Amino acid sequence: MTELLQVEDLSLRRGGRDILQHLNLTVRAGEVHALLGLNGSGKSSLAYTLMGCAGYQPDAGRLVFDGRDITGLGVTARAQLGLTLAWQEPARFEGLPVAQYVQLGATAANRERIREALEAVALPPQVYARRVVDQTLSGGERKRVELAAVYAMRPRLAILDEPDSGIDALSLADINTLIRRMANEGTTVLLITHRDEMALAADRASLMCQGVIVWSGASAEAQRYYGTRCRQHVEALGAQPWDERLSEVRAALASDGREPQ
Repeated sequence: MTELLQVEDLSLRRGGRDILQHLNLTVRAGEVHALLGLNGSGKSSLAYTLMGCAGYQPDAGRLVFDGRDITGLGVTARAQLGLTLAWQEPARFEGLPVAQYVQLGATAANRERIREALEAVALPPQVYARRVVDQTLSGGERKRVELAAVYAMRPRLAILDEPDSGIDALSLADINTLIRRMANEGTTVLLITHRDEMALAADRASLMCQGVIVWSGASAEAQRYYGTRCRQHVEALGAQPWDERLSEVRAALASDGREPQ
């Protein structure tokens, strides 16, 4: 597989805090790549930085998409290149019918594609297509409408930020099926999650702690590391592990045959 997205030595400071610290990540074309990490590890900040959101211009490093340096590009330019982001908190376009919302950004939207997209997120088209995006939709319904819009768009790279958060009546299996369907249709997926069971839907996974990618490889191995180290560490000590400035962390990485990145 060729490399579609390369994040090189990326650093970001916000509010006087180091959010991302010399972060490196590679996402290959056509794969589902899970970014697994505890809440507060910087995953969403990375997603906003990748999308070029206001206030998330990196302080150092660069972003390369399909061989092109996009570090200085804004949201619109990145979207035109084929990047899109499904927000953890869905965007609100009050007053639009659901069918019209779903076809926003789609290059060749038609009734059949809208139907497929709504069915893919378990929203019956005959019930939801003419419903209005307003306060009558639950948070889970809004999230599913946004996922349907991303599916209909067929982007080159879909960044899905916690796609299971706030979901009602849509199982993890349904979400995994949707993600795999997107990949089969040519969309590369960066799946951001704090749930290790979600990572198993990926072809590869990266483990993120304290603004750093500390490990990349097979998704099952990433799940094991996350469950036996990251999650247990934060439950026991109230803090995230993998601060590579600490000698014991460097020793632990070396003992597993992993070199700190």
